[in-house]
Amino acid sequence: MKTVAIIQARMGSTRLSGKVMKKILDKTVLEHVVTRVKQAKKIDEIVIATTIKEEDNQIVDEVKRLGVKFFRGSEEDVLSRYYYAAKENEADVVVRITSDCPLIDPKIVDEIIYYYKNNKYDLVTNAGSDLSQRTYPRGLDTEVFSFKELEYAYIKAKEAYQREHVTPFIYENSDNIFYYKNDIDCSKHRWTLDTEEDFELIAKIYKELYGGKHDFHLKEILELFERQPELFNINKHVEQKKL
Repeated sequence: MKTVAIIQARMGSTRLSGKVMKKILDKTVLEHVVTRVKQAKKIDEIVIATTIKEEDNQIVDEVKRLGVKFFRGSEEDVLSRYYYAAKENEADVVVRITSDCPLIDPKIVDEIIYYYKNNKYDLVTNAGSDLSQRTYPRGLDTEVFSFKELEYAYIKAKEAYQREHVTPFIYENSDNIFYYKNDIDCSKHRWTLDTEEDFELIAKIYKELYGGKHDFHLKEILELFERQPELFNINKHVEQKKL
């Protein structure tokens, strides 16, 4: 059973253009994401799913430098981009991660993959459409589902938002979804990259905890916030974009 992490990435972003190529301590956001995902032991392959637009050539160049695979597809129909990326790379299990998560936690990714493979759910996530179920910080978002589930969504999803955001069709048409939860509710934290304020916070976290190795995860970041609670105020006002 081949498990493939597909990381969607593009230069176009309405709120922070080119965010995946912005640099944190001399490395691109995309490199930090890929390095952290590589630490997950239960992933067999990583594929960056980008678009066919010319501006995304620089993402392809970066991906080649990093030595991981890539797939180019539609900018708007991200569901089709995911489907064909998964199909081309013969994925049995798909792990969906976005490139705006430079603090993605490989330990949590492994936990969610393990839970998915040892239970019979259509999809296992620590994020998802039901915000009341969220206990992890935004920015550690991981979704795990089968290629068959992805294929069914690809064939059946008709609404534009269902195709732009990959998994809404699954959430709307399955009663067999598991929300993977943390022992304590950390959902107030926003560690995703969508605005300048988000970038400021993430850069400060890296400055405090990154010494050349990605050896800091959820526990260490939460401990940093306990020592420096003012960090929370940097982007607490930022609202997540609605579907």
